[in-house]
Amino acid sequence: MKATRPRTTGRKATAALLGMLLAVSVVAACGSSKKGAAGTSGRTLKVPSDYKTITAAVQAAKPGDLVLVAPGVYHEAVDVTTNDIVIRGEDRNKVILDGDFTKANGIRVLNAKGVAVENMTARDYKSNGFFWTGSDGYRGSYLTAYRNGDYGVYAFKSTHGLFENSYASGSPDAGFYIGGCQPCDALIRNVVSEYNGLGYSGTNSGGNLVIMTSTFRHNRAGVVPNTGSYEPCYPERDNTIVGNLVYDNNYDQGPAIDSARLAQENGILIAGGWNNKVLRNLVYDHKLTGIALVPYPETNPSDVVPTNPPKTCAEQAQQPKPTNVPAAELWPSKGNTVEGNVVRDSGLADLATADSDASAKNCFADNTSKVTAPLDLETLLPCSGTGSGDFTKGPLDLAKLVARETAPSGDYKTQPVPAPQPNMPDAKSAKAVPATNVPPTVDIDAVKVPKAPS
Repeated sequence: MKATRPRTTGRKATAALLGMLLAVSVVAACGSSKKGAAGTSGRTLKVPSDYKTITAAVQAAKPGDLVLVAPGVYHEAVDVTTNDIVIRGEDRNKVILDGDFTKANGIRVLNAKGVAVENMTARDYKSNGFFWTGSDGYRGSYLTAYRNGDYGVYAFKSTHGLFENSYASGSPDAGFYIGGCQPCDALIRNVVSEYNGLGYSGTNSGGNLVIMTSTFRHNRAGVVPNTGSYEPCYPERDNTIVGNLVYDNNYDQGPAIDSARLAQENGILIAGGWNNKVLRNLVYDHKLTGIALVPYPETNPSDVVPTNPPKTCAEQAQQPKPTNVPAAELWPSKGNTVEGNVVRDSGLADLATADSDASAKNCFADNTSKVTAPLDLETLLPCSGTGSGDFTKGPLDLAKLVARETAPSGDYKTQPVPAPQPNMPDAKSAKAVPATNVPPTVDIDAVKVPKAPS
């Protein structure tokens, strides 16, 4: 099974190419004297030598340009509205956007297409480190985000995206988040997320959304795709979570929103998600469960659980809401596949589901584990053939878990400062590549269970 890159929504490849060529010709006609990095046709706008601030350079940039930022601490909140530009730091650990705990977002991309942000750090923002919203085509590479008040690296209502080779810590919500998109057509790979409320969270996101070969550790909870009608595109569905290292997500002194406190001490927790694939992950050392499928209880919902959800967000937005919505709705987890994972050292159960029968059509197969809830889970819910057994033996006690006491949220402003992170190769001279052809194709079948760190 391969995850392939689908056609670009709303813009064909030929049109995108013509648009880039047109942008280049306009720049050339303006008589720019700045030569593009590594021979690209776009300009290179240098900060602070050409422009004193990142904001000034971004406002001057045109499609195809590179904003190249020298080492320094920049006390800015940068908004980006220009398509197809690249913003890059010369040194990931020394190009630092600092929000002083007063500014909202480090870099916020607003409805712009093809914007890539690379090789820099965002810290101490009230909301988010790096944030794309309403973007078709986005990329964040070699980013560090820490001590931010909501998310570290964040995409919302955005499609055709890639987060890679990045690090996030110290956020009360999630280190990495992709939400409110269907289909998302997005990839997260080779990231590290720690000391957050959730390592990864994605509300109502999916459709060729792959989370792979990454590390989620020391968060309240590890990887938590979830559903709720409080955001668009519900339910969460069609994620592939493959080849990740998920361990020791028991950090109860860190910052955490209420949902993170509810989910804490679990490795991979599908909360009200549909048709996800959890494949060949190494998950260990959690006080509650390693991998669990649970319903998501939503109070004051805006809609009811659909029988057949629309295929896209746009289709769902056109549907009328029911006149009678209950005071609470329970979003089930159904149609999920948990296969080939290695799960160990879980305090409650390595594998778990809230299912009381086979009607939700979840399945478990070829996992390495010791304790499951209910007992003998792979026999109860196999991925081929008909299951057998007793769901009442050793069931998952959800009521007990929901009622348990959890430590209050810690202060995100006092979370650990990360060690220096790997730099982007040849950051000063590498060709500027906007995010116009993402996500890349990945071979899901080739991804193996990772090894534990030494």
